[in-house]
Amino acid sequence: MTIIYEHDLPAKEVIRVIQTGETEKLKLLVSENPDLIKSRIVARDHDQNQQSLSRTLLHIITDWPGHFPNGAETVKVLADAGADVNARCTGPHTETPLHWAASSDDVEVLNALLNAGADIDADGAVIGGGTPLDDAVAFAQWKAARRLVEHGAKTKLWNEAALGMIDQVKKRFEKGKPPTPDQITEAFWLACHGSQQMTAAYLLDQGADLNWIGYDDMTPLDVARRNQDEALVQWLVRRGARGK
Repeated sequence: MTIIYEHDLPAKEVIRVIQTGETEKLKLLVSENPDLIKSRIVARDHDQNQQSLSRTLLHIITDWPGHFPNGAETVKVLADAGADVNARCTGPHTETPLHWAASSDDVEVLNALLNAGADIDADGAVIGGGTPLDDAVAFAQWKAARRLVEHGAKTKLWNEAALGMIDQVKKRFEKGKPPTPDQITEAFWLACHGSQQMTAAYLLDQGADLNWIGYDDMTPLDVARRNQDEALVQWLVRRGARGK
C-alpha cells in the first residue's frame, strides 16, 4: 500500500482526473503507476489529536457531493485495474465507496460498484456503524435507498418506515417477536422523516411516542416541517404533535 498526500502533486493530479471524468487519462496514469491503484490518499495531519482520513481512489469518485462526470466508467476503470471495491476508508469511520455513493444519492456510481462486486450490506457507516442503506435513509438520499432495496439490501424496521414499506413493517408485528417501544418510536420518527404518512399512522397506532425528540434534536413534527410536507404537518398537529 502506498500513501500519498492529497495536497502533493501526484494526488492532486489523480483526484483531478477522477473527478473530471478523464477516464482515458486515468487508464494511462494507472498503467504507468501500477502502485497507484492500491494507494491511500490522506490529508497531512497538523493536529496530533485529529485522526486523519485515509481514502482509496474509489472513495475519490464517490466523495461528496458525488455525481462526477463519467462516474460509472471511472468505477469500471479502477475495478478492472484491480481496485478493491470493498476497501474501507480509515479514520473516524470505516465506510466503503458504496457507503459514500449512497450518501450522495449517486445511483449511477452505486450501480457500477454493485456490478463490480461491492458488498451491499457492508457495515461501518457513519450512521451507527451500519450499512450503505442506513446512510442513504438517514441523509434522505431516496433514489439510492430505493435502488439498494431493489438490489436486495437487508432492511431494518426504521429503513422500511422511512421508505414507506408498509407491508414489511406490518409483518414485523404479525410474525415473531414484535418491535420494542423504542424501535416503534424510532421508526415513527423515520416515517415522518421520509414523508410516509400511512406508515407513520400505523406506527402511531402501535404505540409510538408522538413527540419523541429524535435525530437532529427534532420531533416528528419538526422534521415534517423541515421537509415542507404540509399534509403530514397538519395530520401530526391534529393528532396532538408538538415541535421542540
